Amino acid sequence: MFKKRNSLLIAVMMLLAVILVACQPETVVEEVPVEVTRVVTETVIEEGQPVEVTREVVVEVPAEAATEEPMAVPVTYDLYDTSDIPTLDPQVAEDATSINYIENLFVHLTNYDLETSEVVPEAATSWEISDDGLVYTFHLRTDIPWVRHNPVTGETVQEVDEEGNPRFVTANDFAYGIKRACDPNIGSYYSSVVAPQISGCSEVLNYEDPAAIPQELIDAIGVTTPDEATLVIELAFPAGYFLSMTPMWTLAASPQWAIDQFGESWIEAGTIVTNGRYVLDEWVHNVRRTLLRNPLMPADMQGSGNIEKIVVPVVPDTSTGYALWLNNEVDLSGAIPDAELQGFLAEFPDEAVQVADLTVFYIAFRMTKPPFDDVHVRRAFSAAFDRATFVETVRQGQGLPMKHFAPPGIFGAPPINDIGLGFDVAYAQAELAAAGYPNCEGFPTVTLLGYSGQNTLNWIEFAQANWSENLGCDPSLIQIEQQPFAELLTATAASVDDAEAPHMWTLGWGPDYADENNWVGDVLGCETENRSKRTCNEIDDLIEEARVEPDPARRMELYAQVEDAFFGQEGEFPFAPLYLRIQYIAVHTWLDQMQALFGGQQWYNWSIDMDAKLTAQQ
Repeated sequence: MFKKRNSLLIAVMMLLAVILVACQPETVVEEVPVEVTRVVTETVIEEGQPVEVTREVVVEVPAEAATEEPMAVPVTYDLYDTSDIPTLDPQVAEDATSINYIENLFVHLTNYDLETSEVVPEAATSWEISDDGLVYTFHLRTDIPWVRHNPVTGETVQEVDEEGNPRFVTANDFAYGIKRACDPNIGSYYSSVVAPQISGCSEVLNYEDPAAIPQELIDAIGVTTPDEATLVIELAFPAGYFLSMTPMWTLAASPQWAIDQFGESWIEAGTIVTNGRYVLDEWVHNVRRTLLRNPLMPADMQGSGNIEKIVVPVVPDTSTGYALWLNNEVDLSGAIPDAELQGFLAEFPDEAVQVADLTVFYIAFRMTKPPFDDVHVRRAFSAAFDRATFVETVRQGQGLPMKHFAPPGIFGAPPINDIGLGFDVAYAQAELAAAGYPNCEGFPTVTLLGYSGQNTLNWIEFAQANWSENLGCDPSLIQIEQQPFAELLTATAASVDDAEAPHMWTLGWGPDYADENNWVGDVLGCETENRSKRTCNEIDDLIEEARVEPDPARRMELYAQVEDAFFGQEGEFPFAPLYLRIQYIAVHTWLDQMQALFGGQQWYNWSIDMDAKLTAQQ
């Protein structure tokens, strides 16, 4: 009886509940938006001029968004840098930092395969070269969108033209970018690198009045577009290495409408228009930058990697960056402090990756500034530097001594020990005496400018000590200064007056393409924006002869002569080549990466095991 009675009571209560609910008035739930504060950096127009501002904005989001389950952490590549990005303009960039970002924000005409270093399709799917080697015809994809990312809303949208039509990358965009690279008014170092190869480009670049270049001269540049999917480049001579130049950022497509609208500020967050695998979400100068995956990129061009977000704070020096790596706050440390290297190799052997990036470092001389306007002084300072001891002690074996410029692996580079003077104390002392400074007597105080950071300080202090020991120059005569890399580039530009420029500075050159012309021609040629300010002479005649020579064997002979003319016993020595970098970098095991030899790092082909990374950070 007890069970039946309880069942009846429950049934009656359920019936009453249904009736009561049915009789209730309808309830309307009003959604109240939640305000979220975000910090953004964007470009605004004030008094007709673009001005970058960082400010707080309040954005309303639906109320339910505040109660949703936390979103999954995006696959994030955490890196650091010790300087700001000098530029994101493809035609203006000249440094590794800028080129790395441009590689990921923009597609290029072609690309380099990371494993084979072969030229492979990118925007161009195929190409033909005329029998005479003068005309290159590229067939382009038509489905790569131009996009603009809004840092405030986080939205990435496709650009549209004046009539509302979506903008895709066309041959015209590449033609505009290439012709823009020939314009002397943009102040690009790499203009002088690409100009000699492209018909009509040098004539524009070297025009006597850059402010009044005739339109017909610009129109005569050897770049044409039969249609929006076909780009034709006519060369000034049959440069057999030109295809290896086509992955270069300088030849990338550029958005003319955005550049016309915003001028030099077109590259800032919120105004920049890009077409690559990532978009620029944040760029707080000298503080931090953030990239996000471009959701509108064609699927087959996204790359093989899984990184969705890239976050790069700017830190004071490599020691700070390495400390972040030790604390699992960044995934890769591209430089390991000299004092930490042996401990790092002992403690983290599985995370030590050795990279030979073909970068040759040197100490450059301002050849128009006394006392380095005297070739005997330049020879003396080069020959007094003990490269082997430097690599063994200061670099702790991370490199090879270099006594000429181009490294092994570059076509036309002489064998590493065949050409060049190198370290020779007796020769150095004789040369300094020939300059009128025996045992450094009467030698003036000079400046040596290096990159910022302890590693570079160790380098330039070694040089200072070598010149003291081997030449008799009191260390006080070599005034050491350090600046962030971007500032060093500015301070040593060829356009800087000699009175303001340092006497000497540290610098390195990594390959843009695998040919000796990229070294002696693009860096030391008198018609390039060479920082040493060397003038034209018979060496440049050899460089030009080698550049246009079709016979590979003859080209190699000519380049051996060029290297000897620069760095042999009777050499000109615009700088002192010191070492080829072969360095250890610190890479956490959850990051799967491969360093690029040419161009920027292809972060879109890198992957991260995010679960392993998050576990290590706990």
